Amino acid sequence: MTSVRGLHHVQVACPAGSEERLRAFYSGVLGLTEIEKPPALRARGGCWFRAGVAQIHCGVEEDFRPACKAHPCLLVEDVDALAGVVADAGGAVRWDQNIEGVRRFHTDDPVGNRIEIQQA
Repeated sequence: MTSVRGLHHVQVACPAGSEERLRAFYSGVLGLTEIEKPPALRARGGCWFRAGVAQIHCGVEEDFRPACKAHPCLLVEDVDALAGVVADAGGAVRWDQNIEGVRRFHTDDPVGNRIEIQQA
């Protein structure tokens, strides 16, 4: 039996033509590094980002609907500082205190996908 060793990536959907807005958010606001997509996949559109040891893949979906419940959660060193950066960029910062001892908030990427940010 093979055991799972970790998480490689999470994919969120996006509409065609939204890549520059996604780059501005994931790289510009959140500070993630963009990863070049393999040549065979570039024609499909979308963009990929490194999030620690894992990745977030933004993939073009023809009948796009934002994920309002399902979401990736990013661990950060200073959740308060990133909340300020997100707010300064015009993003929503919705604090959530439903898990005792966990500092976290939710925001949305430029196409409406829910993103959780949590203190590491």
